[in-house]
Amino acid sequence: MSTTISPATAPLRRRRIGISRSDIPFAIIVTLICAAVLFATLYPIYFVAIASISDPTAVATGRVAFLPKGISLFGYEQILADSRIWTGYRNTLIYSIVGTALNLAVTLPAAYALSRREFRPRRPIMLGLAFTMFFSGGLIPTYLLYKDLGLLDNWLVFILPSAVNVFNLIIARSFFEASLPEELFEAAMLDGVDYFRFFLTIALPLSKALISVIGLYYLVQHWNDFFTGLIFVRDYDKQPLQIVLRDILLSNQAFSGGAGGAGGSGGAYGQQYADQIKYGVIIVSTLPVIILYPFLQKYFEKGVMIGSVKG
Repeated sequence: MSTTISPATAPLRRRRIGISRSDIPFAIIVTLICAAVLFATLYPIYFVAIASISDPTAVATGRVAFLPKGISLFGYEQILADSRIWTGYRNTLIYSIVGTALNLAVTLPAAYALSRREFRPRRPIMLGLAFTMFFSGGLIPTYLLYKDLGLLDNWLVFILPSAVNVFNLIIARSFFEASLPEELFEAAMLDGVDYFRFFLTIALPLSKALISVIGLYYLVQHWNDFFTGLIFVRDYDKQPLQIVLRDILLSNQAFSGGAGGAGGSGGAYGQQYADQIKYGVIIVSTLPVIILYPFLQKYFEKGVMIGSVKG
């Protein structure tokens, strides 16, 4: 029994096979542009990774481009042999986890309240918050304020002053306004749900993408916080990882500079090993965030309101 294809269905089947011939040049150009952007984005990270495990002489002479040459773990040995690195990792993990939890606990409820049109003071409050994005008291008044509050040499200085980021608050408020239909809130009200329960049982479960994105922003902010430890903390046991890595890098650069003053070749080799330690420092400081990102990537790509509202 033969199967015939009607003229009406034939074009549909042809369109399902692939793109038309006229679209092929455009697809090729777009693919090449995307590949070039991807290469320009990933290659610097890849080069730092292979340079950190390659022979410093090969890196200095430009013989390392796409594959490591003369495997050498000297940089990682010097970094991980320093006991301060583990203290810095512990402190940064505590500051990042506790700080991110506090950030989300403050930002999400505030953004939800400011997204409700029936909340009358929301415009003056948003104007006051936006004002802080453009104007600040400066470093010296901030230092004196932290001193009066007892935050100097206190681990809370990494957490409390940055409890909310206004930019992230605006993103969260816009998300609640655009992604939570008013009909959803009205239907919940008919079932006897108040504002607090609606936020906890409906708004938050539908905001997984927002929580993941804002949480990642806050986590990276705490993880890379260098300035706070440099200015407001003198106790080395409370310093974050970034300050510890900076001190390791400076000590090795000082060693290479001293060797250079004593003799030419010794200073050159010392600088090469200092550069390898520098590459290792970059990998050690960024690797945890790079590992975490793929687990949150799906929330950057897919919508969260698909199927939540019918009709």
